[in-house]
Amino acid sequence: MRYFISLAYDGTHYHGWQAQKNAISIQTVLSDALCMMLKESISLTGCGRTDAGVHAREYFAHLDLERDLSLSQLNKLVFKLNSYLGKDIAIRRIFHVRNDAHARFSASLRTYKYYISMEKDPFLVNKSYYHYGPIDIDMMNRGAELIMKYSDFTSFSKVDSDTKTRICKVSHARWERSENLLIFTISADRFLRNMVRAIVGTLLDLGTGKMSLRDLKLVIEAKNRSDAGDSVPAGGLFLERVVYPDDITGDR
Repeated sequence: MRYFISLAYDGTHYHGWQAQKNAISIQTVLSDALCMMLKESISLTGCGRTDAGVHAREYFAHLDLERDLSLSQLNKLVFKLNSYLGKDIAIRRIFHVRNDAHARFSASLRTYKYYISMEKDPFLVNKSYYHYGPIDIDMMNRGAELIMKYSDFTSFSKVDSDTKTRICKVSHARWERSENLLIFTISADRFLRNMVRAIVGTLLDLGTGKMSLRDLKLVIEAKNRSDAGDSVPAGGLFLERVVYPDDITGDR
């Protein structure tokens, strides 16, 4: 039987989702907890990688079990996991899905938000990027509109990535201001490693006058990561939403 786990986490003290040999990750912590509680070897597959320090308000992973767990058993497992895991990981739900459902490849849309604080705020440390000085939001939104016209995001991809294709379909990209926060929301069918943070850093160069719209166009078309802006810090980035087809749960 295949199950999806819906969870949220504060990534401040983790080296991202993906298990690593010499670093603590969300995948490792959750897998270990499930192995202990279910008394069997567990292999978790996540809906995507998040870098060290990145957060997720909505994240999905799948696992396969030989047992067909009832709704009450699944709810009990959720309660036990939340009691055992640290305060920075919350399990929302565990539910049956079709056996061919895949946490990563079945997702049709992902949405990220990036937060920039316009004033120093001790309560937003590791949850936003503090930037001092004026920023032209209108110009950055013009840049976001330009980005949506392209599909090859090589210029915003991690150089050593083993990704086979750097084609992504971005359906939404926009900046908004909420009091002293600038919030960038971007949605796409898929994202490359470091892509959102590189886009934000480049648009920030645009909004602070270090780059023009013509420069941005040239950066995208160059397909060269070194031409784009610096990646902004991980702490301001949140995976907000992951969308799956309505029939992901089959007939159950």
